Amino acid sequence: MTEKVLVAYGSKYGSTAEIAQHVGEVLAKEGLAVEVHPAGEVATVESYDAVVLGASLYAGRWQRDARRFARRHRRALRHRPVWLFSSGPLDRSAAERDIPPAPGVRRVADRLDARGHITFGGRLTEGAKGRIARSIVKSGKGGDFRDFAQIDTWAAGVAHDLRERPGER
Repeated sequence: MTEKVLVAYGSKYGSTAEIAQHVGEVLAKEGLAVEVHPAGEVATVESYDAVVLGASLYAGRWQRDARRFARRHRRALRHRPVWLFSSGPLDRSAAERDIPPAPGVRRVADRLDARGHITFGGRLTEGAKGRIARSIVKSGKGGDFRDFAQIDTWAAGVAHDLRERPGER
């Protein structure tokens, strides 16, 4: 079994950070050693056997720290199992159907030979910072659309895959 998994994330308002933390908790319950860190704070991935990288989506683009993480660690990530997740839709669509990765995320997945990608619903609630975010909430289109049962199932699947195929690329 893989010994150490990094869950790295890019989050602007904290919703994606909470998803990453939850993924880490599920992986730990499945018997994996897990560390959860903001993508911008990770200096190296060399001590990890597998990586889960997630980011919030804004206008179809991954949050900047996650994009930079993928670019900065591309060579090392190609030598370990990698899974990706996105968060963002402000409706129930991500819980109702599979949403393909945004084009830029698809390129990251291809470059890293990622084992999988999933899009989770996002959260944007009262008190959001930024003019556009406040406008979305004010228009009634905000809310919390994360489905933690879906996140549990996906993370457990990642753990299962690691147990079935440890270190395999």
